Amino acid sequence: MLANFAVNKKGHLTWGGADTVELAKEYGTPLYVIDEDMLRQRATDFQKAMKKYFPQGEVIYAGKALFCQALCDIVNELGLSLDVVSGGELYVALKSGYPPEKIYFHGNNKSLDELKMALNNNVGTIVVDNWFELNNLEELAKEMQKKPRIYLRIAPGIEAHTHVHIQTGQEDSKFGFTKDDALLAAKKASLSPNLDLKGLHCHVGSQIVNLESFTITAKVMSEIKAKIEREISKEIEELDLGGGLGIQYLPEDPYISPDEFVKAISLGLTDSNIKLRVEPGRYLIGQAGITLYTIGSKKEIPGLRTYVAVDGGMTDNPRVALYDAKYHAVLANKPQKEKTDLVSIAGKCCESGDMLVWDIMLPHIEPGDILAVFSTGAYNYSMASNYNLLPRPAMIFVRDGIPRMVVRRETYEDLLLRDIK
Repeated sequence: MLANFAVNKKGHLTWGGADTVELAKEYGTPLYVIDEDMLRQRATDFQKAMKKYFPQGEVIYAGKALFCQALCDIVNELGLSLDVVSGGELYVALKSGYPPEKIYFHGNNKSLDELKMALNNNVGTIVVDNWFELNNLEELAKEMQKKPRIYLRIAPGIEAHTHVHIQTGQEDSKFGFTKDDALLAAKKASLSPNLDLKGLHCHVGSQIVNLESFTITAKVMSEIKAKIEREISKEIEELDLGGGLGIQYLPEDPYISPDEFVKAISLGLTDSNIKLRVEPGRYLIGQAGITLYTIGSKKEIPGLRTYVAVDGGMTDNPRVALYDAKYHAVLANKPQKEKTDLVSIAGKCCESGDMLVWDIMLPHIEPGDILAVFSTGAYNYSMASNYNLLPRPAMIFVRDGIPRMVVRRETYEDLLLRDIK
């Protein structure tokens, strides 16, 4: 599944049917390239799996993975709901024309302005993270004569098997009510004439490949739901178990299908009629994306390492520096040539930690070669920065071999737009 690409008659890597070397020439590098057909297929597979095990289930795209107006249009066309985590993401969704009633608004410290924005635009569901927000939302709803649908986010006390920085379901977490506080919060929300408590939410982490974590989460959340229902004498209609299903970054990484994921949840939830919600983001968009770079300088240290630098780095992909993330790459202009050189791919930022790939075998490298790094659709564009005042890359969607620009490349002039002299 990782190497889901082809090579054309020119001997060039193609992505989504498009020649990646020609894309690099036309649009420049670094360049994010998304295979739109792969995104659509993975979303469809997720929806089928959900309906198989939970006929009333719903798939919600987690926008934080990658977000732009063009993606909102695809998500809407596919019938997915949308998860946003900030006023900025909400603004982009609304400007794209995405239906507000299908939006789930997350975040552990929503401002009053963000909550007002959600209420003014009749956002479908607000996922309440803590007492501060619950109290603020209740007061605003009363003042604005609204009655928003809400979920309560719960930290169920589960430590998923993933990097510590992307574990989010353990008790020692900045996210969500503790199990004890969740019961009290549910009582308060259920008694409020200004709030409509519809569901419970949790998210135990990201890039999880141990399916048992999801079964345990489903079981624990089901028990919490039942306890709350007994205490408040009211049915909790919906249960949102978040996302977090891992993808393949390296060829040896396991492939897990949506069917396996939802089946694992079903083993922990005995009621197939429950209105289950899941929030895949990385899984839908991650492997659909590659990033193209142009090779520049080379530094050989005899007996130690050879560094090869590209025209991007931690500004367009900070995950290596943040999480020690691993990536697979090929030379797009010679993907089938014999791999003879052991090299490490460095970025161009003034940081020793600005690395993209450590110790990878590639064909003989020359300046001007095009490097393609796989599985960069999620948390690359969305986490990109202007460190060292590097302009952020353009992004291209490709469908049936036809590219279209959905985000233009930043210019030096763009870097001054907010400067005041």
